[in-house]
Amino acid sequence: MRAGNRLSAIKVARLSKPGRYGDGHGLWLQVGPGGSKAWLFRYMRNGIARQMGLGPLHTIGLAQARVLALQARQVLRDGRDPIDVRREGRQAEKLHAARSITFKDCAERYVAAHEKSWRNPKHRAQWRSTLAAYAYPEIGDLPVSAVDTALVLRILEPIWGNKRETAGRLRGRIECVIDWAAARDYRQGDNPARWRGHLDKLLATKARHSVRHHPAMPYKDLPEFLAELQTHDGISAKALEFTVLTAARTGEVIGATHCEIDLEAHAWMVPASRMKSGRPHRVALSERCIAILEALPRIEGCPYLFPGARYGAPLSNMAMAELLKGMRPGLTVHGFRSTFKDWATETTDHARDIVEAALAHIVGDKVEAAYRRGDALEKRRALMRDWAEYCARKQRTHALCVGPSQPVRYISGHDDPLKIEG
Repeated sequence: MRAGNRLSAIKVARLSKPGRYGDGHGLWLQVGPGGSKAWLFRYMRNGIARQMGLGPLHTIGLAQARVLALQARQVLRDGRDPIDVRREGRQAEKLHAARSITFKDCAERYVAAHEKSWRNPKHRAQWRSTLAAYAYPEIGDLPVSAVDTALVLRILEPIWGNKRETAGRLRGRIECVIDWAAARDYRQGDNPARWRGHLDKLLATKARHSVRHHPAMPYKDLPEFLAELQTHDGISAKALEFTVLTAARTGEVIGATHCEIDLEAHAWMVPASRMKSGRPHRVALSERCIAILEALPRIEGCPYLFPGARYGAPLSNMAMAELLKGMRPGLTVHGFRSTFKDWATETTDHARDIVEAALAHIVGDKVEAAYRRGDALEKRRALMRDWAEYCARKQRTHALCVGPSQPVRYISGHDDPLKIEG
């Protein structure tokens, strides 16, 4: 290399002819056609000439350029390429910056990326509210890479005993955010919020995950309940009976519109937007269901089968629950789906797949579902007809008689009344 310090600050300032001017030891000043000036470090690496930009003159002065050139020569002396070393340093800086992103930033970006797939507005609101209430005060401003098991426990333990359901959902949401951050390379290592094989060992004595079933009415009590329900006037009673007879969910029923009903086909098409599975579902309607629908009032401007108190609005999602609470405290509307399944499983020969299809449950894996082209409506129609007949047995038992002194009763499994000999 040529001797150093061949340039001076004055000479550098006066140079205007385009070209390269050497200072020595690999440092060059490059003057562009428009008068721009920038520093270069030129060197040989494995027999190949290379050059590395050090920065423009208006930012890097002569003295600083010489220091940068010296540092590059030292890297070469150590057997490394200055360009590669600089690239690695910049990548490390980017990685450090990425891993400095806070948990709150990650959570907000996760929600923004996924909330469009969450059909329930309440679910979207709860995601933000639970994180804001419990997670952000502890870890919101910390780098997501710094969140560890101790911090997760600090969030969960205060509410694990008295707010079990909230704590469980919060744990799952924290786990999702941290998984997202790991996929984005914002952190490494195991997820400190994972349950199986980790937090279940630390919180197991306080929270054993068990399935919570909706309180359900025994199917043997259902005919008597429906007979009593039919003595109630009002839309709520009709909606509740329709819900029981179709084994549908509350949201599916209260959102039902007239255009979804095909009276001739005795079918109700529930759109995917109201289904938990996200797929449209066809419901076979019994004669009793059709009778309920035909007797419902039609309000001009209201598309809903079961109109609510406000004009043009559907029945409140609590209306059936309040009616049931007054009749059978402790039970839930959703529990009638379990009642239906228990009845079908224990007292009928209908195939399990047909029962599950009537409940709009996904049967089998994705491959099996792909080959299951039909919805078995006719088989489900027979099932729902049997269900409606079973539900009406209390009414029929009360209504039928052979003579003034010869009452009749129904024997389970028989459609014909059997005479009770006196």
